[in-house]
Amino acid sequence: LNLNDYRNKVILLVNTASYCGFTKQYNDLQKLWGKYKKKDLIVLGIPSRSFNQEKKTNSEVKNFCEVNFNITFPMTEITNVKGDNAHPIYKWASENYGKSAIPKWNFHKILINKNGKIEKTYSSLTKPMSKKVINKIEELIN
Repeated sequence: LNLNDYRNKVILLVNTASYCGFTKQYNDLQKLWGKYKKKDLIVLGIPSRSFNQEKKTNSEVKNFCEVNFNITFPMTEITNVKGDNAHPIYKWASENYGKSAIPKWNFHKILINKNGKIEKTYSSLTKPMSKKVINKIEELIN
């Protein structure tokens, strides 16, 4: 994951899991990606087993996402999103934004502005196509 590839773009970072009750949010994440990718929004899926609800291999995750949800937005390898072994971006988020940046469950969302600062975090319950998420994204991309 080279975040330099996303310089000057708005990023919605989402920790995902194939066996989660919120997995249907993949549909909304794909809609967001389709609607705003040409306006400098990056939807970035981070498959994680931090909550024991992800498949065992990266290829299984990729296949699951493509077959069931036609996912075309970028996805990383399976990684930890909390604790001492968390991916550095999650450690950075926690250090720079506080506890609300630490995922409490799958499909937690972190919205990063074009300047590389965390703008807002959203719980797993917040749907990606909800008005509050879309309004904030539109504010940041315009």
